[in-house]
Amino acid sequence: MPKLVKVYLQQIAIGFGLSAVFTAILLYMNVGNLGHLVFNSSDGLLGLFLIFFFNGLVFAGVQFAIRIMRMGYEDDDDDDDDRGTPIRSFDPVPIRISSQEGRR
Repeated sequence: MPKLVKVYLQQIAIGFGLSAVFTAILLYMNVGNLGHLVFNSSDGLLGLFLIFFFNGLVFAGVQFAIRIMRMGYEDDDDDDDDRGTPIRSFDPVPIRISSQEGRR
C-alpha cells in the first residue's frame, strides 16, 4: 500500500476517534439540551450517528490537511541559497494597445 494511503487511513482513524470523544463530551455536558433530545426522541440515535459521522468527516479532513502541510517541515533539507526570493519564469513586457475610437 502506498505511503500516502496509509497516512490517509491513519488520519481518518484519528479524526473519527476525535469525533467520538467530541460527541461524548457534547452529550455529557448536555450542550443545547442535546443529551435530553437524543435520549428522549424516537430519532435520537439517528441524530447521534449523524453528529458523530459528520464531525468525523470534518476532523479527519482537518487532521489529514495538517499532516500533509507538516510533511515539508519533517524533511527540511533545503540546501539552495535563494533566501526565499521568487524565481521569475518570464519577464513581462508592456505593449501599447491603440483604441479604434477617438477621445470623447
